[in-house]
Amino acid sequence: MDNMLKLTVLVDNNTIIDRYFYAEPGLSFFIEHDTKKYLFDIGYSGIFARNAAKMGINLLDVDGIVLSHGHSDHTWGLGELVKLYSQAQAEGYRHKTPALIAHPDAFLDRNIDGLAIGTMLSSDQVRKSFSLKLSKEPVWFTPRLVFLGEVERKNSFEIENAIGKMRREDAWEDDFILDDSALVYMSDNGLVIITGCSHAGICNIIEYAKKVCNQERVYDIIGGFHLLNPSQNKLSNTASYFKSCRPNAVYACHCTDLRSKISLAQAANLQEVGVGLVLEYK
Repeated sequence: MDNMLKLTVLVDNNTIIDRYFYAEPGLSFFIEHDTKKYLFDIGYSGIFARNAAKMGINLLDVDGIVLSHGHSDHTWGLGELVKLYSQAQAEGYRHKTPALIAHPDAFLDRNIDGLAIGTMLSSDQVRKSFSLKLSKEPVWFTPRLVFLGEVERKNSFEIENAIGKMRREDAWEDDFILDDSALVYMSDNGLVIITGCSHAGICNIIEYAKKVCNQERVYDIIGGFHLLNPSQNKLSNTASYFKSCRPNAVYACHCTDLRSKISLAQAANLQEVGVGLVLEYK
């Protein structure tokens, strides 16, 4: 995969028709680029590993793990991944020691009305299996592939209310999910933006991606957009932004509801997404 990027959907709320994989309300992508292999999010359970096995993907050969943010539907698969690597080590199977990249807030405790929604494993537990790198700043994997770190939030229409509480230094505070981030691939045709949930705002993410990559052209966008019963102001402004942005294709999935997809489809080339989808970029 030199000078190319291949993205395979391992977990989404939906599956592609006539592809017999497992689905759940979560997200995980398998990404290959420049001879390296990455997991972007790991879903809610162990189905990412079951789907990967059915696709012939060897998860013991992963070079990096990227967490878009610290919510359960994107991170609770970590337990299965740790188990997979621990068992491989015990049995003497060949495996790599992946780097795990995330924002520093990704492993903080989180809850909504007492219900735990944060990562199941602590950062100290994760360090026992992976090389942990926590960064608010962009992290470049290659000259073409970057983790955005903490996304600048400038669009007033994308200002979100807090989602539950998070514990920082033994004090609980409103959680605005500042750890929400994304990956960006600089393809020959423009930026390919890969999101988890877009709590930072999908338009904010796109604008920050342009700034970090010093490139204006947006080619494709894939991931969750966190458009779940959004206000009409937010939805109409997001659709207007996409219309002016003019991406080649938009793959809205996971946390994007039907009403939002219909609205986006009137502004951009909206495509179907599900487990088993494969996208390739030069």
